[in-house]
Amino acid sequence: MTTAASSADEGVGRFESSIPTSQNAPHVFAQVPEIGDVWEDPAIQYGRLVVAAVVSIAALAIAVGKFYAGTHVTQSFNEATFGPFAFLVSNELPPADLVLSSLIAIVGVAAVAVTFEVIAALMSISPRRRILSSYRSKDSQAYLEGDAIRVTVIIPAHNEADILPVTLAALKQQSRQPDRVIVVADNCTDATVEIATRMGYETFSTIGNTHKKAGALNQVLGGILPATDASDVILVMDADTSLGPDYLAVATQQLQENRELSAVGGVFFGEEGHGLLGQFQRNEYTRYSLQIRNRRGRVFVLTGTATMFRAEALLDVAAARGVFIPGETGMVYDTAALTEDNEITLAMKSLGCSMTSPPECLVTTELMPQWRNLWIQRKRWQRGALENLSAYGLTRATLRYWGQQVGIGYGTVALNLAIVLMLITFLSVDQWVWFPFWAIVGAIFILERVLTVWRGGWRARLLALALFPELAYDIFLQIVFVKCLVDISLASRTTWGHVEHANVLKTQS
Repeated sequence: MTTAASSADEGVGRFESSIPTSQNAPHVFAQVPEIGDVWEDPAIQYGRLVVAAVVSIAALAIAVGKFYAGTHVTQSFNEATFGPFAFLVSNELPPADLVLSSLIAIVGVAAVAVTFEVIAALMSISPRRRILSSYRSKDSQAYLEGDAIRVTVIIPAHNEADILPVTLAALKQQSRQPDRVIVVADNCTDATVEIATRMGYETFSTIGNTHKKAGALNQVLGGILPATDASDVILVMDADTSLGPDYLAVATQQLQENRELSAVGGVFFGEEGHGLLGQFQRNEYTRYSLQIRNRRGRVFVLTGTATMFRAEALLDVAAARGVFIPGETGMVYDTAALTEDNEITLAMKSLGCSMTSPPECLVTTELMPQWRNLWIQRKRWQRGALENLSAYGLTRATLRYWGQQVGIGYGTVALNLAIVLMLITFLSVDQWVWFPFWAIVGAIFILERVLTVWRGGWRARLLALALFPELAYDIFLQIVFVKCLVDISLASRTTWGHVEHANVLKTQS
């Protein structure tokens, strides 16, 4: 391992560990319980089954709605004028049975959503975790009330010299300083190591890693987890992310006060800049943060931008790989997963781990500067989510995520059918027709769009009020979703991709 600077001279040394010259990290859990058959990697047909399930359920919902809507056609219009303009007005309301069926569908969707939440709330510490914990030494599990938590921050970085100073500067501003910070230089060819060392932090260089972020994390965690105990927590954060000043203080307090809590995720917002495309992404992230707030911190995904884990929970995940959950036994992260944050969320939920995302744990993350960068990023996110479902199957832990993918499928078909129908209507009539009932529904929809981004400022509100630009952005994301369904069905491969930012080649977050 190359030494960037001497500890004596610089006050900082590289993190030393007995990592072999291999792309694989040492296993962090040497003694593995012999329970059941080892999990096999999912075959391609499992991915196709996911696609078939999502498409068929969404299509069924659309067919039922189309049946009811197609049986009633409004044909009566009244003529009205406004100054020199003449137009038609339809005063008819939707038929009672259509309204009733819609209300029943809404109640049904709400009931399913509540069921998902109840199932998630009832998932207590799994017996699997107790079995896994029994294989760790008793000394490492000793925990005294009031013991100080030790925070180790791990920052995987691939050619991040342009943004790393901002990330590390924000870390220095934390109201609760970390006990240790390790910048993991993964196949870097720029000044990432030099910058981290100069700013007073440890560095660790991966050896032979071909598994991107997950592989880099496995290598560094393989060196530090075996020496941890119940007082240790690990914050994994992206090199293009800046923590809010109270992130560490709030997260450590949560873990200190709740012994059963396994992980604390961040609530992320987008950085400034990048014009209209940047505002689209900021609005999207603002709405997501509102959902987390409304769910009182209940986690969708332990975001890869910044999440704090108990070290013992990561040890349990490593031990469960290949036994209870997908992956290679002894590795914390599954290197076969395209989205390591979504996958480790499913892994921890499958083991009964409890987690939260407090609204005070704010992070600011990089946005994609160009449409092609966004396309690559979102395709990886979406395909990774679908492939994770194919690997885990239908369980209590994945039930909500299956529902989410079905919802995306339904929304994709419904939105585009509605737009096509409006376009056909507009082109086929000789005179403008107003539908007051649907105009009121549309106004409520626009109001919801504006209110959900209110915290984002006047630019966010104005963009939401315009409606159609955001609808176009939604259609873009839906095209990504459809492309992923097609790619999985055809078993085509996908990659992480890169984005050029400030003249430096960076891995997309």
